[in-house]
Amino acid sequence: MKRKASILAPGWWDYTTLDDNILSEAARLSEYDILALTRPGFNVVFYQTLEDFYLAEALEYIHAWKQATPERPAGICGPIGPTEQLPLVARLVNELELDLSNAHFWGMDEWVINGKEVDENHPLSFKKADMELCFNRIRPELRMPPQNLHFPKAEPSEFIDSWNRTRCVVMQGGQGEIKHWAFNDPVKREGVYKDRPPSPEEYHQLSARVVDLHPSTITQNARTSGGGVVTGVPTQAVSVGPVQTWKAEKVSIWHAGMHDNPFGMRLTTLMISKQIVDSSVPMSLLAQHPNVQFNFFRPAIGTCAIEMH
Repeated sequence: MKRKASILAPGWWDYTTLDDNILSEAARLSEYDILALTRPGFNVVFYQTLEDFYLAEALEYIHAWKQATPERPAGICGPIGPTEQLPLVARLVNELELDLSNAHFWGMDEWVINGKEVDENHPLSFKKADMELCFNRIRPELRMPPQNLHFPKAEPSEFIDSWNRTRCVVMQGGQGEIKHWAFNDPVKREGVYKDRPPSPEEYHQLSARVVDLHPSTITQNARTSGGGVVTGVPTQAVSVGPVQTWKAEKVSIWHAGMHDNPFGMRLTTLMISKQIVDSSVPMSLLAQHPNVQFNFFRPAIGTCAIEMH
């Protein structure tokens, strides 16, 4: 059967091209239904307050870094969006006097302009946010060596190689409006993908790379980080891919309600739980990862009921 055209961007694949029955089922889920979607390999956790939510996210950094040893270095891959956990990470490291000599960190993604990753002087730089909100706040004697900080570049070979040398305990992420983790967006509807999106097997083969961003992703980042100025948001980024994601022992996604809406959070939870895998909803591919956890700030779950404002 021919797939629908996207109602968001006709030249792209995205969740609006799915069968309407899947979309309707997701919209009907109550918060109790969401919690019941836990299954082996996929855990759903609720937090009642933002303080508990972001502290739990920060503690995943500590849990990962405490496992690092000279014989077996270990680390975490972390997002920008959300960012509220980052100052808490630095404070916990300082208070616990946690020596990060053998710890590692991977940035998930970075903006690309004219074929090159932006530097730390760019106001939207993800590396800038990581350094200013977290790593520069850690006491110098506790900090990890600079070579243990891995930030993706437009030429990603060194970044890709770093994943082959060190254990990644957990990859954190948020969920964007286009249902991505990192910048694993759906692809354009062109070439061999004009009539169908990439198969899950094809999408799984994608490594860290420069990607074109879906228009919804650009709009979202303008809303959350750029004061709504869409023209100030780059249209490309370099992102970790499924190849790196499947090297992480656990994938932990944090839903605070800031980056996606009640419907989007329901849709990906349903698809991962029921193992409905479709690359037009890249997050749904995590149904095939052996250890995934969705973390929700419970008040942000809301409903999909119509309310006129």
